[in-house]
Amino acid sequence: MATSGRVGYAVVGLGHFGEHVVLPGFRNSRKAKLVALVSGDERKARRLAGKFGASDYYDYGDYALCLNHPHVDAVYIASNNSTHAEFTVKAAAAGKHVLCEKPMANSIEECQQMIDACRANHVRLMIAYRKYFEPASLDLKMLVERGKLGRLKIIHSAFSIYLRPGPKVGRWHFDRRLAGGGALPDVGVYCINTALWVAGKQPLEAAAYQWTADPEVFSEVDEHVAFRLNFPDGLVMQATASWGAAPASFLHVIGEKGCATLDPAFEYDEERRLYGRIGGRWFEKRYKVMNELALELDGFADCVRRNREPEPNGTVGLRDVAVMQAIYRAAREGRPVPIGG
Repeated sequence: MATSGRVGYAVVGLGHFGEHVVLPGFRNSRKAKLVALVSGDERKARRLAGKFGASDYYDYGDYALCLNHPHVDAVYIASNNSTHAEFTVKAAAAGKHVLCEKPMANSIEECQQMIDACRANHVRLMIAYRKYFEPASLDLKMLVERGKLGRLKIIHSAFSIYLRPGPKVGRWHFDRRLAGGGALPDVGVYCINTALWVAGKQPLEAAAYQWTADPEVFSEVDEHVAFRLNFPDGLVMQATASWGAAPASFLHVIGEKGCATLDPAFEYDEERRLYGRIGGRWFEKRYKVMNELALELDGFADCVRRNREPEPNGTVGLRDVAVMQAIYRAAREGRPVPIGG
């Protein structure tokens, strides 16, 4: 385990997000160092290792060799959703810490396996929700925690992108076995996780509606999902996740004393605005584009070096999977369902 200096990472999975978002994050990191790459395409791994300064690269079949690398302290898992549990359990058994992309896994059972493996092997597990480190989201959470908005009553959120199969989009996204779902686990999970984190509350019940205008493409996974989460103290959240609309995202929080909106909220390469009205007075703050992945990599590196429990940890990731499963069940059955029930 690293106790000083930069924490050495291996990145597992070199799809679009891994190549264009995760790997560039190391260039801006102060506490993390890229050591190795693991991919199903060894030629791509070799090319990107040279581009981003990784000393070693492996294909998936040689993952065990990567885990034996003396300078790899942690793995960043950015492979398809169905492999998160397998790669995490193997990394934990090798004594490597795990930073895993969202969604944590495709089932509650897989999430629990990941948590158990990391606990048994005394390694840290963090789920890659970058909003926990991004300044605009932190400022919104601070407004809520300090009571500036008063008792929360309503949350509205949405995250939409336009996604179709193509050269730059892995076919696995449209395979339920590999992806676990469509728009909901890909972009809707940001709405869920960020809202619950900002509010500091856990929902009890979900209602939902799922639809598509392109059933040939979306025969296995969801194109659009609109959902409602009910909380025990009267707070209600309404949100929409979409793979069939123009890119947009927002998080709108309304309390008894004021309201605040983060817009855009979730994309990684946009300037952010936090604005609203408190006590009759309007406010607005703008935030420049920054590399949020570097903040996330450094945050996890701190946890590894200081032997500290990460936030968000595996328990948070499991909760979000449970919420999504309740949303899917509510959409199938056409009625509200309890979360975790």
